[in-house]
Amino acid sequence: MNNIIRWLFQQPRPVKRLISVSLDVVFITIAFWAAFILRLDTSSILHSYKQWLVLAAMLPVTLLYFIRMGLYRAVLRYMGYHATVIMVGGIAVSAAAMVVAAYFFEAKVPRTVPVIYAALALLLCGGARTLARALYNQSIKKLKTPVIIYGAGSSGRQLNTSLLHGSEYRAVAFVDDNPDLQKALLQGLVVHKAEALPSLIERYGAEKLLLAMPVISRQRRREIVDELANLSIDILTIPGMADLVSGKSKVSELKEVSIEDLLGRDPVAPFPELISANIKDKVVMVTGAGGSIGSELCRQIITQQPTSLVLFETSEFALYQIDQELTNLCADKDYKVRIVPIMASVQRQNRLEAVMSAFAVQTLYHAAACKHVPLVEYNVVEGVRNNVFGTWRAAEAAINCGVETFVLISTDKAVRPTNVMGTSKRLAELVLQGLALRQSKTRFCMVRFGNVLGSSGSVVPLFKKQIRAGGPLTLTHEDITRYFMTIPEAAQLVIQAGAMGKGGDVFVLDMGEPIRIVDLARKMIRLMGFEEKTPANPAGEIEIQVSGLRPGEKLYEELLIGGDEAPTQHPRIRTANEISLSWQEMHQLLDELNEACEQYNQAKIRELLLSAPTAFNPQSGICDLVWAENKHQAKG
Repeated sequence: MNNIIRWLFQQPRPVKRLISVSLDVVFITIAFWAAFILRLDTSSILHSYKQWLVLAAMLPVTLLYFIRMGLYRAVLRYMGYHATVIMVGGIAVSAAAMVVAAYFFEAKVPRTVPVIYAALALLLCGGARTLARALYNQSIKKLKTPVIIYGAGSSGRQLNTSLLHGSEYRAVAFVDDNPDLQKALLQGLVVHKAEALPSLIERYGAEKLLLAMPVISRQRRREIVDELANLSIDILTIPGMADLVSGKSKVSELKEVSIEDLLGRDPVAPFPELISANIKDKVVMVTGAGGSIGSELCRQIITQQPTSLVLFETSEFALYQIDQELTNLCADKDYKVRIVPIMASVQRQNRLEAVMSAFAVQTLYHAAACKHVPLVEYNVVEGVRNNVFGTWRAAEAAINCGVETFVLISTDKAVRPTNVMGTSKRLAELVLQGLALRQSKTRFCMVRFGNVLGSSGSVVPLFKKQIRAGGPLTLTHEDITRYFMTIPEAAQLVIQAGAMGKGGDVFVLDMGEPIRIVDLARKMIRLMGFEEKTPANPAGEIEIQVSGLRPGEKLYEELLIGGDEAPTQHPRIRTANEISLSWQEMHQLLDELNEACEQYNQAKIRELLLSAPTAFNPQSGICDLVWAENKHQAKG
């Protein structure tokens, strides 16, 4: 039976319309004669040719009304209120046509017959359609994935309506925290407490939980997912309310619960005077414009409509991508911003000066850096040259070209570093602090923050890839913790911090509470609908393996060196009072470090990094790959 129903619904539209018209003819005929038989309690009326003439007149009138009003254009499986109104109107017209035809043909039609006929015709024509739709829905019901909707508000009900019309999911129950809704019956589904989820999942075999609460805060969303920690069910969510209101997304568009939403916080609205101070109607330049932070800075800078935005990037592909994206964005939003893609290295001061001078750069965000800890450990000279000397050359060029504001994107790894990358970024901070003391033409400031979710080299996309591949998840240490922030929030705060700098300032972003990476790994496994495989749970799908700390990797990250900080006008930005060197001392250190890099003297580089006031405390020996290979060959 189910196969027959599905076969009928799969036929071409003309065939389905012909079937509908034929059935209506049969149902109207049955209702017509049944009305007489019920009223007169005899079937002899079937032999009256005048009644047949009445029926012959009624049928085309009724069918013509149905056709003209679009009943046969309505998709049966989605038949709703409009189609029902057409059917009621058509049957009423049909009953009226019976009366007129009976008068015209002088046929005997008792007064109650049209009423009985109308009731029977509506029951047959409407009931058949309702039954066909119910049978079709029942036939495809088993083909849909059973899901539970968390949230029985308007968004949850809209989602359920969308699922009814879709072919992928079917809701089996609502869950809601509101006691007033619990035990209520909404759209044929019972609303349950959250505590009933384990039994609901087992009873219905639900495979996914759909969060239909677009207006709740990230903190509440995080609490809900934590409450569902022991349930191995895939969690999806509908888009946020901002996207729904703007029309960018629909309620029916489901996506994975964003780990950014769970670890990030509800953002603080930007201060208009800070976000636009260094950008509006100015020429802005971003080094490392194609990177994770650099590209997001560019996106947010564009919204403040500078006169020009100079994209300075060493990677051709990254530069092409961000240039295309921003050019299209300006066209879509009608932003009158000139996009200038420049391919060059920050280590070439003459090139930097040529660019800054040609375009009269006023504000510069220096995001270009080597930031991957193990890779810098393996390539010490290049890491030092890019992070330290690249920053120095960019800063000197900015001074020579009259750049008003220079903002360095720093890192929490610069605080008591255990690796070359962090030490090189702390040296970059010292360079700018020294230059701030040497002159007052260019205002230098540094913004220090932790990991950003989804950046290149970030643990989040790595874990997602490993989970989709069936595991295992690789973790360097069970106790390792990190601060996390979303890329948009970090970029927004960097821009605002840069507007508050007076010269040589070190700003620290409020990163919230540090996150244990093992907790993050377990949460991601649960979010994606799997269970962790452990000795206690050998049936789990995804195993977490601890591989050991990588060269230069710290267990814990910090944001302050001395703990001396002060608030600013922004609640998420604080200023740190850090040790600095005079420019004379800094210049001497840079000269010695440059000479050691030129000679590829790894021992001297390590010695200079240890002697600098960076609190460098290496956790391993020199790991440079070329140096190690030469040493190995010398021994051999």
